[in-house]
Amino acid sequence: MLEPCEGKLSRTVPRGESGSNTADLLDQLIESKQKFISQIMTSKSPVRSCEDVDDTALSYAEVKALATGNPAIKEKMALDVEVSKLKLLKANFVSNHYRLEDDIAKNFPQQIAVLKENIEGYKADLEQYQANKITDPEKFVMEVGGTVFYEKKEAGAALLAVCQSMKQADAMINVGQYQGFSIRLKFDSWNKEFILSLKNENVYRVSLGSDENGNIIRINNALEAIPQKLAEAEQKLETVQGQLKNAMEEVKKPFPKEEELNQKLERLSELNALLNMDEKETVMEGEEEQDEEKEEHQSLHDRISAIKQNSNRLEGKESVIRTTEACIG
Repeated sequence: MLEPCEGKLSRTVPRGESGSNTADLLDQLIESKQKFISQIMTSKSPVRSCEDVDDTALSYAEVKALATGNPAIKEKMALDVEVSKLKLLKANFVSNHYRLEDDIAKNFPQQIAVLKENIEGYKADLEQYQANKITDPEKFVMEVGGTVFYEKKEAGAALLAVCQSMKQADAMINVGQYQGFSIRLKFDSWNKEFILSLKNENVYRVSLGSDENGNIIRINNALEAIPQKLAEAEQKLETVQGQLKNAMEEVKKPFPKEEELNQKLERLSELNALLNMDEKETVMEGEEEQDEEKEEHQSLHDRISAIKQNSNRLEGKESVIRTTEACIG
């Protein structure tokens, strides 16, 4: 614990059975807390939250304040932590404010524009698919490599043959038509697979396997999913528009604890001024005591000098008297 000793704060450091310093971890904890507080006091945004200034660190500050016997120091230390937390909250608020401004000016409008374009594309693709959709399962038609196939298995085999003949990776090639959509193929060298793309306005990608009929089923599923993709895009557009509206409202709001921060800063300035005055008064009192000691010392020195001078005069007079008597005798 901290104890007052000759005007200074001292602490008894306990040691374990092995002689190791058991207070090292506490000292390291205090050091890390101080580094974090110093980071908060700068204009930079700390990477950790201010909750790192926890009760353990504050207890040492309180003990130190109590040991000094000045309640103003305890109030100042508590205010320092509170102001640091409020400043961190304000820094986060300002950072979020700038992020909202960026979202309002750029991010949300870009997302909305892309979504609207995709929605228009999905609507056009849905109309194209409904106009060319094969409703009779027995009437299958797919063009692959300039050849029209009326059997799913044959069309699937033709697609695999085109895949095997591809010599350049990551290059998209046109291979045919299916239900109003163009068919393109490429080999994805990263994922080591063949990708089939169906395109009218938007693009719908399908990963091909080794089964002929299975690939045709995957292509049909991609076209059947167009209404779902349209609904998802419309829902996402509504969400982003709502986010834009909320952001425009939030960006107008001030920092909610601005008044509290200003009040604490004002009180902290008063305490700092008070403590500085106390220090000056202590220094002045010390200087006055030193002046008094010098005056007392000087006064004593003067008295001693006067006594010596009087003694010398008396001795001089006695010597004259003795000389006169000797002459008379």
